[in-house]
Amino acid sequence: MKPVVSIITVCYNSEATIESTIQSVLSQDYPAIEYVVVDGKSKDKTLEITSKYASRIAKQISEADKGIYDAMTKGVGLVTGDIVGILNSDDVFASNSIISEVADVFINDPSIDAVYGNIVYFKTEAPDKPVRTWITKPYYDKFFDDGEVAPHPSLFVKKSVYDTIGAYYPDFKISSDYEFMFRAFKVHHYKPYHLNKFVVNMRVGGESTKSFKNVLIGNKEVRIAWEMNGKRPNLRFWLLRITKKVLQLFKR
Repeated sequence: MKPVVSIITVCYNSEATIESTIQSVLSQDYPAIEYVVVDGKSKDKTLEITSKYASRIAKQISEADKGIYDAMTKGVGLVTGDIVGILNSDDVFASNSIISEVADVFINDPSIDAVYGNIVYFKTEAPDKPVRTWITKPYYDKFFDDGEVAPHPSLFVKKSVYDTIGAYYPDFKISSDYEFMFRAFKVHHYKPYHLNKFVVNMRVGGESTKSFKNVLIGNKEVRIAWEMNGKRPNLRFWLLRITKKVLQLFKR
């Protein structure tokens, strides 16, 4: 029996993009998908759009939350599948076979606890024209020390990992996904696998890079993430992290 893959979409006032995200999930060729939508009490037509797909959405809630990471944690608490992925309401899967390919990795090697891949950034007005790519590396012992991080939108994790170590820290504005991966891979030594292909197409304009202020907030939260887990980043880490961020802007 194939493992059930649970996909969580968190949304708030996402009427402009939510339908393409939903269709991206529902068009996957994998036969065992549980789809969960967590809405932050949208005031636009988001819920009107999601209601069109109610028969194919396993669970949906709409209630106020403390932010995106609180909503993600709620979603993790709702799912019942073996593997969990989070597809944000302005992103789409890179192809209709992505979930099948991810599931195959877990099936072929049961020792793997998480799978992550690469992502493409695009503008809403030109979805077929990449403006930036994020091609990451296979995980290794000094992955985080060298300023590396897996693209969270491409991450799939066994539900048992969340059940054991918890989900996302709600008080972070930008970097709770970083803290979760740091905790899971570096601190608890869960085994990730890099699927070297584009997994998610992501619209530009994310919180972490939309302003210089947010970049500073993100870096502060990264420092706190290390310290929360009994670690401390050194100067070399910061130099490598900043350099890699700049280089990403020139990749096409």
